[in-house]
Amino acid sequence: MKLHYLEFEKPLQQLASKVEELESAHRDNPKLNISKEVKQLQNKTDDLLHQIYDELTPWQISQVSRHPQRPYTSDYIEHIFTNFQELHGDRAFADDPAIIGGLAEFEGQPVMVLGQQKGRDTKERQYRNFGMPRPEGYRKALRLFHLAEKFNLPLITLIDTPGAYPGIGAEERGQSEAIARNLYAMSELKTPSIGVVIGEGGSGGALALGVVDHLMMLQYSTYSVISPEGCASILYKDAKKADIAAESLGITADHLKKVGLADEVIPEPLGGAHRNIDTIMESVRQSLIKQLSRLKKQPIDILLSTRYQRLMSYGEFQS
Repeated sequence: MKLHYLEFEKPLQQLASKVEELESAHRDNPKLNISKEVKQLQNKTDDLLHQIYDELTPWQISQVSRHPQRPYTSDYIEHIFTNFQELHGDRAFADDPAIIGGLAEFEGQPVMVLGQQKGRDTKERQYRNFGMPRPEGYRKALRLFHLAEKFNLPLITLIDTPGAYPGIGAEERGQSEAIARNLYAMSELKTPSIGVVIGEGGSGGALALGVVDHLMMLQYSTYSVISPEGCASILYKDAKKADIAAESLGITADHLKKVGLADEVIPEPLGGAHRNIDTIMESVRQSLIKQLSRLKKQPIDILLSTRYQRLMSYGEFQS
């Protein structure tokens, strides 16, 4: 798949185009020696990639978190877990394809894994509702939470959504109640839980899968009460001021780790997770192995007490 470049990555695209032109010329004339020029361009590309990604703004990180080629929940399930058996429906209204989840094995142990799924092409994005769950999606998640608890299975959630779907039908079916019930249920779930923000963690739609014992964030993921565009529209009456809003919101993984809302930041390959799928999968796998081993050793009463203290600590600050 041809690499998609974000707006601030256009200089990289120009260098890549020059490499393609040289390689095309070499195909037309195999005797043409282009190795020196290609190596120079590749070195220049590497230097520019470092320069750009060492100085990313929160708004640019937000764009990387939404990159259309970024690995989605289904990719992590395919690469990290085995014997995945998807479970459907909330047993009340319908199945919501915006959330996928089910039983799986991780390093030989059974687990429950679920997360939002955005979709790659136009057809799948419509089917998945762009990763914006409806109430039945959150109620399906709630059903899986309780199944995990019943069978003493560790729970792993993969968070990647712009937010819960705000449509009239979703509101009529109790969107806010469904999210609130998930928050309550996760807070007292009698099984270890780990959340991984793999892309965009937007609003209550993300938090409904995020009340966990250990929250990881990928380096270029975001986690926020509202999108930068939404915040800018409300505060500044202008969505084009999203870069200013992103700076104020504190949505980046490093910032959230610093203030204690995230527990771990998983480094991504230079240029984002989509540039080296195998590397990011292995990084997530190793972090999951470490944290699951730690959490499973804790008695349930200690686990619940620690989770409660963690939740009660939110909002504390020192000026």
